[in-house]
Amino acid sequence: MEKDKKSTQNWLPFEEFFEQGIVKINSKKYIKIIEVKPINFNLKTDLEKEGILNSYKIFLKTCNFNLQILIQSNKEDLSNIISKIKEKNRKEEEPSMLKAISNAYIEYINSKNQENKSSSKNYYIIIENEIVSMQDANNYRLARDELNEKFLKVKENLARCGNKVLECSKSDVQRILFSFLNSRIYLNQK
Repeated sequence: MEKDKKSTQNWLPFEEFFEQGIVKINSKKYIKIIEVKPINFNLKTDLEKEGILNSYKIFLKTCNFNLQILIQSNKEDLSNIISKIKEKNRKEEEPSMLKAISNAYIEYINSKNQENKSSSKNYYIIIENEIVSMQDANNYRLARDELNEKFLKVKENLARCGNKVLECSKSDVQRILFSFLNSRIYLNQK
């Protein structure tokens, strides 16, 4: 029995990538991937936290369209940081007290990394637009305009919470999707 030989591209739902983070899924469905740079909620006062939570509730209530929140966690490789500190430590002109502090800092980084397994997080929101009427000859333009309108609504509401919302480029979207679909390869490249 001969196996059906198809490439990965045959079963992935992406038809075309556009600028402004827009991806064509099929002739009727488009998505836009946006990046969110979050605030550090734990550093806020109780009053600020309450205001942020109320703004977030408003955000969820006003977004009357499909969206998905993605959190990508990446293990951090701290060896470059440690090697830079060690390199500076090797210089003879550095005072011995500074070398002792650097060595203590290296030990601290290593112990924290072993305890917590340092990682960074990237936050993305995917908004969707489905074209209802197939009579429009230029579905992309219509989808782009509607997705950009939704993007501005998300950006405005999350800005009230203190977050930065960034539009992804075509290459950003391809990198993000590649990292989700090929996590082992992506982690080895970093």
